[in-house]
Amino acid sequence: MLLILDFTSTKKKGHKHSSVEANSSAMLRAGEVQTNLPIQFPSFLKYMLPSHVTGGFWLSFPRRFCDAHLPKHDDTVVLVDENEEEFATKYLIDKNGLSGGWRGFSIAHSLLEADVLVFQLIQPCKFKVYIIRDNSFTEIDGAISLLNLDFHSRPIKSEQDEEMKICEAKEEKKYLEPPVLDIHQDDKQEEAMLMPNSDHSPVTDQCENDSDNGSEILEGIRFSESRTEFKDVKDYSGFNILVDGLIIDSEIPAHVRTKYYDLCSTQNSFLHDHLLGGLNVKLAAGMITETVNIADAIRASKFSTPREYLETWDNTLKGFEFLGMGVGFLRERLSKLVSLSCESKNFLESKKVELAEAKEEMRNLEEKVLKVKQLIRNINTEIENSTMKDTKFELKFKALAAAPW
Repeated sequence: MLLILDFTSTKKKGHKHSSVEANSSAMLRAGEVQTNLPIQFPSFLKYMLPSHVTGGFWLSFPRRFCDAHLPKHDDTVVLVDENEEEFATKYLIDKNGLSGGWRGFSIAHSLLEADVLVFQLIQPCKFKVYIIRDNSFTEIDGAISLLNLDFHSRPIKSEQDEEMKICEAKEEKKYLEPPVLDIHQDDKQEEAMLMPNSDHSPVTDQCENDSDNGSEILEGIRFSESRTEFKDVKDYSGFNILVDGLIIDSEIPAHVRTKYYDLCSTQNSFLHDHLLGGLNVKLAAGMITETVNIADAIRASKFSTPREYLETWDNTLKGFEFLGMGVGFLRERLSKLVSLSCESKNFLESKKVELAEAKEEMRNLEEKVLKVKQLIRNINTEIENSTMKDTKFELKFKALAAAPW
């Protein structure tokens, strides 16, 4: 992963850049976010200056990053925010930065001086942008999982929220403990109290009372009483992600679960059905999320998508496949795409070889033409010389013929 921190110099304008920027809370949090991004996608950090968020609204990119990853001509660069909303901007090669469209992005996201943005190149001319606010001094604004990173703004935690957080952590620890196969009758009531769906669960009641209006209430990781075959799932409402006897729907965003259901439907099976036992649920959730992301990337890929991206996605899926994910159909699609890409590359290479051979033949023919032209000039010279000699011989011939006997 390409790690670039960009501090655009503004000394000519009288601004002083020091270690304050590099050591700011927002910059330190942004550095942690960048470190946890997938290594196959290059990224860089951008510290917001007044010229970026007010007045001129001009944003320059690191020149080294532009030279390595962006087009060598003016083009449209798309910025994707944490809500998957896209903003088209104008990239100017001469200035190595964004002009038209950047003002709209900055205003729409209320960017302020000293905020830090993480730009992650997810496709050619398309960046995922993570915004780290300077005015937030809480923990990093987002949950960094093993395989996927989503960004959400968080308010400052109240004392009651902190107590809830501790309570939920204890509860999750109980869920993740290996289940006892032979549960005694006397322990069943205690087990029921640990279940999030139980009417006696004080944690669930408290979470429901403290939840914000309109927010999605997730039930948390819970045990499943029975195993469901995919053929018995009639629609999305009956779709649950079961790993090692635990339903882990709460570990995966709703929009990802919807897309994952569609993927499973195409194969008429749970893609995670044969995951190795004992896997960490967050790892399993991360693999499922990343599988959906790669499937989306495959569908959105173009002929111009670098072959390296396709191979990186395939290597990731290969690792998932070793752990039991049913992603063979995605790898098969990638194999065909790589094959087409190679076929095109081989065709171009063969044509380049033919062109080089034709040029070489042209050079040989030109050399032969030059030699023939020189030969013609030599023959013409000899003919001219021969004509002069014929005149001399003719005089001698006549003199000899008329000489006395």
